[in-house]
Parts: sequence; C-alpha cells; structure tokens
Amino acid sequence: MTKTALVVGASGIVGSATAALLVEQGWTVHGLARRPTTQTGVQPIAADLQDAAGTATALGDLNPNAVFITTWLRQDSEAENIRVNSAMVRNLLEGLRGTTGPRHVALVTGLKHYLGPFEAYGKGRLPQTPFREEQGRLDVDNFYYAQEDEVFAAAERDGFTWSVHRPHTVIGLAVGNAMNMGTTLAVYATLCRETGRPFTFPGSAAQWSGLTDMTDAAQLARHLLWATETEPAHNQAFNIVNGDVFRWQWMWSRIADWFGVEAAPFDGTVRPLEEQMTDDAGLWREIAERERLVEHDLDRLASPWHTDADLGRPFEVVTDMSKSRRLGFTRYQPTDDAFYALFERLRADRLIP
Repeated sequence: MTKTALVVGASGIVGSATAALLVEQGWTVHGLARRPTTQTGVQPIAADLQDAAGTATALGDLNPNAVFITTWLRQDSEAENIRVNSAMVRNLLEGLRGTTGPRHVALVTGLKHYLGPFEAYGKGRLPQTPFREEQGRLDVDNFYYAQEDEVFAAAERDGFTWSVHRPHTVIGLAVGNAMNMGTTLAVYATLCRETGRPFTFPGSAAQWSGLTDMTDAAQLARHLLWATETEPAHNQAFNIVNGDVFRWQWMWSRIADWFGVEAAPFDGTVRPLEEQMTDDAGLWREIAERERLVEHDLDRLASPWHTDADLGRPFEVVTDMSKSRRLGFTRYQPTDDAFYALFERLRADRLIP
C-alpha cells in the first residue's frame, strides 16, 4: 500500500532530511513550505501557514497518512512566538480536516522544552541533566508548549496519533536556515583559513570542558519515521540525539583538522562569532566569486547568533535517550562523522571551497 506523507517545512534542515528518507523508503511525499525548493521525489506545496484560508486551499484534498511538522517562525517576543507558531500548527491541522485527516502527526520541537524559551533561556530552576522526558514542562510560557497543545487538541478532536521529538542542536544542510551550527562553523573555518586568523572557540568554559551531545538531521528523520511506524511510540514525547557525548575541546580540534587550520588555545574568554564575523560579508563575497561558489550572501549560510547561544551556555546540556531505546530505536550516529559528512556535502554543492 502506498503511504503518503506531508512534510511541513520541507526546505529546512530537518524537513529536507525527512523528505529524503521518506522518498528513499517508498513514500509519496508532499513538501510544504512558503517557498518550496526542488527536491528529488518531493511534490512541492507552496503555503503560508499564517494564512488559514490559503493553507486550506493549498492542501486541497490531500489525504496524508502521516504529517511531519518541522517548521517555526522566530518572532520578537515569546508572546509573539506563541501566537504565531501555535496558529501555524492550528491552521495546518484545520486545513487537513476536509479529508479523512492524518493518521499520525509528528511534531519537532527541541531542548528549549527543558531550557526555556529565548527570553528566559537557561534561567530559573532547570531540570537536572541528562534531560529526561518525564521532567515535564517549566513554569514559563514557551511556544513549544503551545505547539504541542495544538497537536494534542486536534488529535483528541480528529482521532489521529501523535509524537513529539526534541532534538539537541541539529547538524544538517539547508541554505537560508536561521539555526545552522554546522554550516556556520564551516564558513567560519573557511574565513580563518583565508585570513590566517586563529580558529578560536567562541563559547564558554562550561561548553568547552563539559559534556554535550547533538542531533544529526538524518538521525532525527529516522526517529520521526520510527515513531510514526511504531505503535508503542504513538502519543509519546521523545528526546532524540546521536547517541554519543563529547567535549568541545575535543571536537573543536577535529573540525580544525578537517579544514586544515590550527585550533587556537582556549583561555576561558567568550569570543562570540557575531563579533568575530561582523565584518566578513564582503570577504565571503570575494571568496565566493573567486571560488565560483553558489551562495555569495554570508547571512544565508551562517547564523552566528544561534551558534553563540549554543556554545555560550554556562551549564551542561546532555540528553537521555533511554525512552526511545526501550521501545526499540537503537540507531547511533557519531557526531564528528555527522560534521564531516555535512562538510563534504557543502563542498560538493559548491557552498564552501
């Protein structure tokens, strides 16, 4: 039987990886985005989820077996994050009610479930690490919670199952993505090699020396599909990371070696990438023109603010995967290999020299 999927946010890091996996697995895949990109085997749907009527029209008589929600829009305040992003989920699920509706909806959120939203990030009393799903919600407004509540309400009303997936920082490829550490570090290393500047860790001593983990986009895609197809995983929330832990003092030198630059010694001083890269747009344009790269706009490749937020945290962030393991998800992805695979793709796609 042909299985049909709707991937919402198909042009993003998580959405594009999920769509690729579903195509590989024989699904019929529809990819929704405001500005859909071309992806092999994916049927594009252009829609702005803030427009309820337009979304319903764009979805037409689409009748997906599974819906994967991998998108959100950042706003100037958490109140606006809640208003806009909850409405996007609500408009999407309302727009699918005209058919028999989805059988399963998978929502991607993240570790701000445990750490708090941007306005209260890492403040107040945080759960003990490693984060576990049963630790529940913080006593603070959070657009992740609002998105979940829209899914829960629609599932109760329309009778579909759901799963919530909480990755740590995601490693993957998507140009124009606002939260893209892997490509940001690749661009930064390229600039350091070009100028002879030291490849300097931008973050905190806690991140440099403490344990952490990350999530490869392909690992997350496999987790989304697993939860969709595994009945005991229905109506459950899960953490999803690669399965290894590392310290940045080890990973930083491995990334430096890949790019042929020397990792600068870390002296405990926070040196944000937003400051280090503030005047690099013109230089990147010169490199892109000389090397015939396909993207000359530094802002569409690098998101220093987001990388600074992750690497500047003054506390440990480690995630427990026991819940998924007990239910049968045992896939593992070494994080250094995930970085290397991304760097190879960036080079093959002429995004870095």
